[in-house]
Amino acid sequence: MSAASPGAPGAGVAKDDATPDRRWLVLAVVALAQLMVVLDGTIVNIALPSAQQALGFSDSGRQWVVTAYALSFGSLLLVGGRLGDMFSRKWVFVAGLVGFAIASAIGGGAGSFVVLVTARALQGVFGAVLAPSALGTLVSVFTDPRERARAFGVFGSVAAGGSAVGLILGGVLTEYFSWRWCLFINLVFAAIAVAGALVCIRGGRAPRRPRMDWPGALLACTGLFAIVFGFSHAGTAGWTAALTLGSLVGGVVLLAGFILAERHARHPLLPMRVIVDRARGGAYVALGISGIAIFGTFLFLTFYLQVVKGDSPLATGLLFLPMTGSILISSNLSGTIGVGPRALIAAGMLLCAGGLVLLTQVTVTSSYVSVVLPALLILGVGLGLIFAQTINTATAGLAREDSGVASALVNTMQQVGGSIGTSALSTIALSVAATYLIGHPSGPQAAEIAATHGYTTAFAVSAGLLGLGFILALVL
Repeated sequence: MSAASPGAPGAGVAKDDATPDRRWLVLAVVALAQLMVVLDGTIVNIALPSAQQALGFSDSGRQWVVTAYALSFGSLLLVGGRLGDMFSRKWVFVAGLVGFAIASAIGGGAGSFVVLVTARALQGVFGAVLAPSALGTLVSVFTDPRERARAFGVFGSVAAGGSAVGLILGGVLTEYFSWRWCLFINLVFAAIAVAGALVCIRGGRAPRRPRMDWPGALLACTGLFAIVFGFSHAGTAGWTAALTLGSLVGGVVLLAGFILAERHARHPLLPMRVIVDRARGGAYVALGISGIAIFGTFLFLTFYLQVVKGDSPLATGLLFLPMTGSILISSNLSGTIGVGPRALIAAGMLLCAGGLVLLTQVTVTSSYVSVVLPALLILGVGLGLIFAQTINTATAGLAREDSGVASALVNTMQQVGGSIGTSALSTIALSVAATYLIGHPSGPQAAEIAATHGYTTAFAVSAGLLGLGFILALVL
């Protein structure tokens, strides 16, 4: 997984001739927008119990508040990325911010379950427009390798640590204000980012403006929708449910058709040159594996701290702070280490696997300081290395007209990987917990012990996946 070569396609990309000071302001604006998108997942999860009580929807309805966002966001990312390639990335970025803010306002003011779910779906639509254009803007602004490494270190730390920030912010807003502010807060972020974008980001289109591949877009959107829906549905209906199996099989068939169609399309939505590069393709694989392993880990660790250990949502968020700090440090230092991305990504995979192995040792009586804290610190260092280096490598050496769709693929791998990991690992954890309760139906803290057994098994599986990622990072 070596760095993209200077002679790679796009080595002669059109450069944004921004002054150094303005480039770092652009980074601040883009990082704020990315933070808004990333933390939205966990901040809404924290708000869900209060929203359910206020609006009176069922437990099954809670899943739709999460799934509505995941479906629209995951299925439309490639199209959103191509829009940034086709039009002025500045105005696509601003449109995504404004749309996301409006959807957040609708959700925050929702008086019914239907309005809330609709708002979440709209957030996903505009998030799919916003996220690729944010990353694509960085690709075009930071072309110097040393500055680019530092910029992607910052961006990677936001991508990896935003979920933990969402836990903290969600806990504060829910506990001291209202669950509605977990959505209204996006208006503040968006207003600052829009103002910054209008001042700092320049317009402009690609020298060769690509066209939209509508057949490819239809295949990609429906295929990704089916995959994300299938894994989400498996979490509630089971893996053998007809709708689960039909969605997953249909999604695979549609995506296979998409790849075949793209090989012969005159204006492909996803040009094969973007993914056949060995370094770039390896980075996408690493992002997918880390998404599968890590997204579920955050969920189970949150449950462990809140359900088993009895910590409040706010306290749980604060307990994730050390990991956020280690992510910030490692992601920013990774760009200054004189080692290639392959070694750094492999090291990150190995560190994350080690952190998860440590988490397999937690019990209902474990203290935070003795087990969870060191595991979080190790995970943070590993995640900082993985995200900074994979995002940088996945978007290096691209032509201007390909940077948007390549950036979208970064988000797609994370989103689809997260959906797969959360659903599959949840099934494993629930199965292990149920088996434990059959053999130990009663006793003090039987439910908590069973849940912990499920979590530690999921941590072990995730560690194995990251071990595979370590090997692939060395080979690809």
